[in-house]
Amino acid sequence: MIMSLLFSRFSDIGPAVHVAPAGIFHIGSWVVTNSIFYGWIVSLVVTVLLVWTAHRVRVKPKGGFVQFVEIGVKFIADLVENAFDDKKVGRKYAPYFVTLFFFILFNTWFGLLPIVGEGFRVGQTPLFRPFTGDLNSTFAMAAVTMGVVYVASVRESGGLRKYFAHFFVGSPLNPLYFVIGLLEMFTDLTRVISLSLRLFLNVAIGEMVIAVFSYLGHVAAPLTALPFTLIELGIGALQSYIFVILSVMYLAIAVNHTQQHAREHAEHLTEDDQPETIGAVSVGSANG
Repeated sequence: MIMSLLFSRFSDIGPAVHVAPAGIFHIGSWVVTNSIFYGWIVSLVVTVLLVWTAHRVRVKPKGGFVQFVEIGVKFIADLVENAFDDKKVGRKYAPYFVTLFFFILFNTWFGLLPIVGEGFRVGQTPLFRPFTGDLNSTFAMAAVTMGVVYVASVRESGGLRKYFAHFFVGSPLNPLYFVIGLLEMFTDLTRVISLSLRLFLNVAIGEMVIAVFSYLGHVAAPLTALPFTLIELGIGALQSYIFVILSVMYLAIAVNHTQQHAREHAEHLTEDDQPETIGAVSVGSANG
């Protein structure tokens, strides 16, 4: 994406901006795009890096990349755990959200490398494109994540009936509560779109800004675009955090709401039984 920082060959034709992915080869009838291909490469690199890091974690913290990963893991794991009323529930799903965070983070950061975009080409098509700069990729990540959220919500809620019940603030027989519940369910279904669009647009717009300022800088492109490249590093970390924290909140809201209803129902039953118990004691005392 930032190859124009090193070469100003686009000075006569304007900045090169690629929004849509392009096919580079086929596997049977399936077209493999440059964003999918680069996503595979980054996934392999991230897996190797994290496995290598896991084997070097010690009780006494080390500096460098190992400590960076340790800090990230602890930060996201604590965030997930604290989102739930029952900490044990959070611990079960922390590994998935930690993995999701680093996957998005490194895919976004590696998309800023000079080899991405115009660095290497197959004919007239860039060989590499940021995985998170493809709407298809971000939509797939959002769909998988929300699938995990829905399955986990139903399981932790104790079944489909209890899960759907958390959408209604009162009795579904009340027309107002019923309409509100349906709106809540519709809003819930749009979360895949909002998650995918938010991540894609931030990455794609960052690509465009860097390309434009690289073009305007000509031979000074590294200087004119460097500040925006550094900003994109921060935006990549922020968007990874936002994607994860929203996904965690979607799961935590459903689980916590269901557990709260269960506690309130148990307390209500206890209150109903208490007068009868007191009355029985009183009657027994009177007879005695």
